[in-house]
Amino acid sequence: MRAADEAVEEVDAQGLDCPMPLLLAKRALNGLPSGACLRVLATDRGSQRDFRVFAEQSGHQLLAADECDGVYIYLLKKR
Repeated sequence: MRAADEAVEEVDAQGLDCPMPLLLAKRALNGLPSGACLRVLATDRGSQRDFRVFAEQSGHQLLAADECDGVYIYLLKKR
């Protein structure tokens, strides 16, 4: 999962419980320029709802949300 022709930063939040995956993602997004993409890896089931709601409330785009072998993978684009 990658944004076409764009560098993607990554946050590995596997093994961390709520709210840590989202907090780490917010911190990473704060350090990125507008339009940059962030991939987040998480194992917390609650992150599915958290990232969807976060994107809606923050204005960042949730470009993709997938699950593979218990790892939830999110791709966010900073507004």
